[in-house]
Amino acid sequence: MDLSLHTFWIPLLQIIGVNIVLSGDNAVVIALAARSLPPAQQKKAIFWGSGAAILMRIVLTIFAVKLLAFPYLKLVGSGLLLWIGIQLLLPEDGEENIASSSHLMTAIKTILLADLVMSLDNVIGVAAAAKGSMPLLVIGLAISIPLVIFGATMLLKIMERFPIIITIGGGLLGWVAGEMAISDPAVVEWIHANVPQLHTWFIGPIIGTAFVLIVGKIMGNKSEHAAT
Repeated sequence: MDLSLHTFWIPLLQIIGVNIVLSGDNAVVIALAARSLPPAQQKKAIFWGSGAAILMRIVLTIFAVKLLAFPYLKLVGSGLLLWIGIQLLLPEDGEENIASSSHLMTAIKTILLADLVMSLDNVIGVAAAAKGSMPLLVIGLAISIPLVIFGATMLLKIMERFPIIITIGGGLLGWVAGEMAISDPAVVEWIHANVPQLHTWFIGPIIGTAFVLIVGKIMGNKSEHAAT
């Protein structure tokens, strides 16, 4: 392997930088999914969820360009992300008869699904920085694991003191979903020709954010009333 500055080290730093920028929303998902677990289970969910998500992203990045070329894939992913955002905003049902291991697996599944959906949009940046080098790709993404874990751990502590962060995190997922939907190959040209404001005025992401927050609030209120 060529370990020269321009062939290895600069691209590696670029990959790490891309991951730092793109891992913020992933850390939000991990923190939201793990927030209701006991402290010991939180650590496991963060560790295994983050590690598995990074490995999944490596595999996904290999096929990223081809995957993103398929029409309607981003629209489906956007719908999934909206659903995840709403679910993460709902209050916990408080049932104590559910085993903690079941909660842990549910949290990990949520982390993996959300990361899969969001990675469809951001792995292209990582793949471009790697310039076709698989060792660089694997090393760079492996280094990003502690970054994601640290970010999620920090967010969990903040959420305990400031619950509004949970709402902000759900809104962020809606924003990402809105961006993803309007960039799908099946609709992007029509949008540019007819309603470019969806892009230029961020209307698409704003709609996604509003949808998650409003529906999440309505469903949360219904859940609370049903419990009482």
